Amino acid sequence: MLEKSNLAENAVECLHNEQYDIPYNTQNFNHTNLLFTGGRDAESLSGDWRFTLDLHDTGLRQKWHLLEKRDPETRRDPYDYDPFAGESVAVPGCWQMMNEKWFYFEGSAWYTREIDYLEQDADERIFLRIGAANYDCKVFLNHQFIGNHYGGSTPFCAELTSVIQPGNNVLMICVNNTRTTDRLPLRNNDWFNYGGIYREIALYRTPQSYIRDLFVYLVPDGKYNRFAVKITVEGEAKEVNFTLAELGIAVTLPVINGVAEAELSAQPQIWSPECPKLYRVTASLGRDCVSDRVGFRQIEVVGTDIRLNGQSLYLRGVNCHEDDLLSGKMTSEADIRRRFKDAKELNCNYLRLAHYPHHEMAARIADEVGLLLWEEIPNYWAIDFKNPATQRDAHNQLMELIYRDRNRASVIIWSVGNENADTDERLDFMIMLVDAARKADPSRLVSAACLVNHAKMKIEDRLAEHLDIIGLNEYYGWYEENFDDLLVLGENSSPSKPVVITETGAEGVISDNAPTSGPFSENYMADVYRKQTEYLPKLNYVRGFTPWLLYDYRTERRQNPYQKGFNCKGLITADKITRKKAFYILRDFYLQLKNAGA
Repeated sequence: MLEKSNLAENAVECLHNEQYDIPYNTQNFNHTNLLFTGGRDAESLSGDWRFTLDLHDTGLRQKWHLLEKRDPETRRDPYDYDPFAGESVAVPGCWQMMNEKWFYFEGSAWYTREIDYLEQDADERIFLRIGAANYDCKVFLNHQFIGNHYGGSTPFCAELTSVIQPGNNVLMICVNNTRTTDRLPLRNNDWFNYGGIYREIALYRTPQSYIRDLFVYLVPDGKYNRFAVKITVEGEAKEVNFTLAELGIAVTLPVINGVAEAELSAQPQIWSPECPKLYRVTASLGRDCVSDRVGFRQIEVVGTDIRLNGQSLYLRGVNCHEDDLLSGKMTSEADIRRRFKDAKELNCNYLRLAHYPHHEMAARIADEVGLLLWEEIPNYWAIDFKNPATQRDAHNQLMELIYRDRNRASVIIWSVGNENADTDERLDFMIMLVDAARKADPSRLVSAACLVNHAKMKIEDRLAEHLDIIGLNEYYGWYEENFDDLLVLGENSSPSKPVVITETGAEGVISDNAPTSGPFSENYMADVYRKQTEYLPKLNYVRGFTPWLLYDYRTERRQNPYQKGFNCKGLITADKITRKKAFYILRDFYLQLKNAGA
C-alpha cells in the first residue's frame, strides 16, 4: 500500500500518481482475438461474485489484485479491501438494479471469484469470454494483469492459458462505466448508463491450433446458387474441413496464411421473414469443431428501392432499447422473445436495435422467427471525431459487432452513427467506418441515421453518398410542428437512394398525474401517430418507417414531472404490458401496408 513513487523522494505511489491507469489500459482484448464460440462447450462463471464499488479507483492505485487470502485475525498489514470477504452480487447483472444506493454510481467496481481448474488435454488453451461489461473491463488472474477491453455492448475474450494453474485460481475483474469524451458513447446521450458485467461470462477450451472465426454467406450476385465460406485459424494448420450436411456438402479447404476461403455451389432454400429457413454448418480442425445455424438471403439496393431476394421490401419497423424496469440492461431469452412478439403484433417485419449492440441472442432469435434487424454502434451525437483513441474505439466496436453477428440472416443493415453533425472530421471518421464494414462483410447494407437540414428543408448530409440507405430522424408533431414540411423535404431532396425514417414519435404518459391533452398526453401522442401515418403514403422517397419506440425506457436526462427519469415515447409503457393508443394506430396502419404488399 505504501509503495514508493519516483515522482519525489517522499511520494507514495497510491497517493500521488495520477497516471495509475496507464499500465492497465492496453486494450489488448479486441476484435482481432475474439473467439468464435458457436458449437463450443461453455463453462459458465455466472453466479455469486464478491463485489465492491471503488469511487476513487483505490483498487488500481493500491493494486488490489496483488492481495492474497489471509486470516483477518492474524494479518498485521492495514488494508482497504478484502477481495475474499464482504458483499456478493449476482453475475451477470447491473449494479444499479442490485442496491438503491448504487443507482447513480459511475466509476469502478471490483468483482472477485475463485475458480477451480482441472486440465483436460495437455495442449489445451483457456479463454475467458465476457458477453459485455460496461465499459472499461480489466481482467486479473492470480495477481497478474491480463488485459482490458473498451466498449460497453460487445463481447471480448481473454486468453488465460499461461497464467491459469491446476486447482484454485483467483479471478478479479474491474469494470468502470465512467462516461468520458473519448468513448462511444460520450458523456451526453439519452439512455441510462448501467454498469457491471451484465451479459454471460464463461470459460472455453480449445486445442493449441483452433478455429478463431467462421463466416458463411450467400454470394450477393443475384443467382442464389453459390455461398462463400471463410474460416480463420490460429496456430499451425494446413487444412480445415467444412460441412453443410443438409445440402450434401463436405469439403476440405487449404489454409493459406491462417485463412481458408472458398465459394461453393448449392441450391439452398432462401431465408425470408415468411420462411426463415436455417442450415447447420460445421468446421473442424483436428479435434476442434465449431458450428452455426445460418440462413441464405440477399439484400440489395436498386435505385430508391430496397430488395430482399430480388423482391421489393418496405420496412415496417419499430425502435427498441435494451432496458428493463427490474434488470436494467441485462436481458434474457424470454425478454427478447416478448420483444419480438410485441413487434409482430404491430405487424412489423423489422426492428432497429438502438443505439448499441444488443444481446447476441436477439439476432439468433430473429433468424428463427423471421424478423429483419438494423444493428448499430453507439456513435451518437457529439463524438470526438478527431481523437485517434475514439476512432480506434469506434472501429473496434463495429468489428466486434460484425464478427459476432455476420452469420445472422436477419441482420440486413449495419449502422455506423446516429444524429451526428456534418463536419469534416465527422465525414472522415464515418467514411472510415463505412469502408471497414463493407470490407468485413460484403453481404449487408450500410447506413446511418442522419439529421434534417431545417434551414434548407432538405436531406443534406455529405455522408449520404457513401451509404446504401439514408436513415432520417424526423419528429414532426413533436419537435417540429408543420407536417407539410415532410412533403417539402422530399421535393427539395429528391434522394437517389432509399430513405428509411429511423425515428419519429411523441411522448405519451399513462399515470395518475398525466395530462389528458397537449404534449405528454396519451391522446396527443395518438394524434401525432395519426398524422404521421396519414402523411407517410405521400412520401414516395421513403422505403421504411421506424417510430421511436417500442417500450418506454429509463434515461437520466428526462426529468420533467411526467417523465420522472423515463423517455415516454414508447408504444408500450415500461412495464412492457400496457399498450398506448398509438400502438393500435400503428398496428392497423402496418396491417394496411402488409395487405397492400407495400
